[in-house]
Amino acid sequence: MIGKLTGRIGYKGGDHVLIETAGVGYLVYVSERTLASLPAAGEHVSLFTDLLVREDLLQLFGFPTLAEKEWHRLLMSVQGIGAKASMAILGTIGPDGLAQSIALGDWSSVKAAPGVGPKIAQRVVNELKGKAPAMMALPGETLTDAVSADAVVEAVLPTSNPTAQADALSALGNLGYAPGEAAAAVAEAARAEPDAEASALIRSALKRLAPA
Repeated sequence: MIGKLTGRIGYKGGDHVLIETAGVGYLVYVSERTLASLPAAGEHVSLFTDLLVREDLLQLFGFPTLAEKEWHRLLMSVQGIGAKASMAILGTIGPDGLAQSIALGDWSSVKAAPGVGPKIAQRVVNELKGKAPAMMALPGETLTDAVSADAVVEAVLPTSNPTAQADALSALGNLGYAPGEAAAAVAEAARAEPDAEASALIRSALKRLAPA
């Protein structure tokens, strides 16, 4: 299993890059976002990789961070999402944008990726909602601590009253709610009442979290 490649860029294609290392050239498919961030041909680069194995095909996909690689693997676990769709999503909104979309239940952002329809986008958000907080904790992302209220607030919540929002998110976490669902509920409450204090946000979020 090839998990990471470090070498010199031989050339850059429309959706891939050739990485030369130890006398071997590896063709690595990357998202548009990653391709744009890579250095010019002849420069050195290091990418985490995921190997797709099929009966008639072997493909390497490359990612600048371990977190983005794991998001790719998680996306691939969703029915209807193949490697192409996963790379399109990551290339369009990035891993941070995907984490925010899932935490907020905003499937329209996922739908913005080429080739991803509304049903698939909703499925991504619904199926991965419970798994998003753990992914946020992986290195290389803006969200560095999945259980940190401040970190989630900075990434996915409105910023009009961040202290109150952080306090509300922390309180919901102490009540046993998962970071992802708590962040979504507090975000909805904060959008409805941007200047609300923590106590009001907690009450409003709890109403949203209560079973119908």
